[in-house]
Amino acid sequence: QVQLVESGGGLVQPGGSLRLSCAASRSFFSIIRMGWYRQAPGKQRDLVASITRTGSTNYVDSVKGRFTISRDNAGNTVYLQMDSLKPEDTAIYYCNKVPPLGDLWGQGTQVTISS
Repeated sequence: QVQLVESGGGLVQPGGSLRLSCAASRSFFSIIRMGWYRQAPGKQRDLVASITRTGSTNYVDSVKGRFTISRDNAGNTVYLQMDSLKPEDTAIYYCNKVPPLGDLWGQGTQVTISS
């Protein structure tokens, strides 16, 4: 069973950037589609970006043009480059397969956008 560990979150000012990483305990190359999800306080956990095994990406409208999802060739890490961050991007960010598997949820990484 693959285990996922998210990192890279932090506190940044509006307009700033962060790069999140999702490290897997072993290659998840066999997983067709991986995604980054986020959950803001009092809201449900939503998918914001995904990437297929072949590198095709998809984004929710609110992050298009600002976030970039990528994965390394070894298949062990998925990244989320976040630019032009806004206060509404504040959330805990998680990675998981798409659709998500309950056993794969990690602790997430907190992203806070505030001046």
